[in-house]
Amino acid sequence: MISMEEFFATYKNELLATSILIVILLVLKFIATKAIRRVGRLSDIVEARTMLITKYVSILITTLGFGILIFIWNIKFKDVGIAFASVFTIIGVALFASWSILSNITAGVVLFFSFPFKIGDRVKIMDKDIESEEPYLIEDIRAFHVSLRKDNGELLVYPNNLMMQKAVTLLYHQEPQVLVEEEGTI
Repeated sequence: MISMEEFFATYKNELLATSILIVILLVLKFIATKAIRRVGRLSDIVEARTMLITKYVSILITTLGFGILIFIWNIKFKDVGIAFASVFTIIGVALFASWSILSNITAGVVLFFSFPFKIGDRVKIMDKDIESEEPYLIEDIRAFHVSLRKDNGELLVYPNNLMMQKAVTLLYHQEPQVLVEEEGTI
C-alpha cells in the first residue's frame, strides 16, 4: 500500500500538470461563456439559444481536457484498449446512424453565429418539397430545427441543416427592441 507522501512524490509532475490544466480549462470555459453571451446579446439572440451554444462549447472543452489528461498521466491504451475499443465502436455506430442529428447540431451552432434571421422575422423558403409559396413566421430556433408558422396556424418544423442548404428569403425583419432609460431613473 502506497502512502500519501509517496503518492505525491511519485506523481508530483502529473499532479502539477493536472492542476494547471484544470485552471486553464476553467479560464477557457469562463472566457468562452462570456464571449458567447456577448455575441448573443449584440446579435439580439434568444437567451435559450445562447445557453445551448454555451453548453456545446463547454462539452467540447471538457472532452479536450480529458484527452489532454490521458497524455499527462501517460495512460497506456493497450492497458485499457478493450474498454476504449468498445466505447469507440458504440460511439462510431451511434454517430454513423445519427449523422443527420449531428449535422443539425453543427448547423445550429453555425446559425447561432451567422444566422441573418431572428425569431419574429418572416421568411420564404425556396424548397421544392414545400408546396406553399406563403411566407412563414420564425417562431423558435432550436438546436435541431427552426419552427416556422404560416398565417393559418400551420406549423413547419424545418431542420437546421436544410435552413443552411436552401435559399431563404427574408421578407420582414423584426428590429431588436432596445430599452431606453429615462434620465433620472435607475
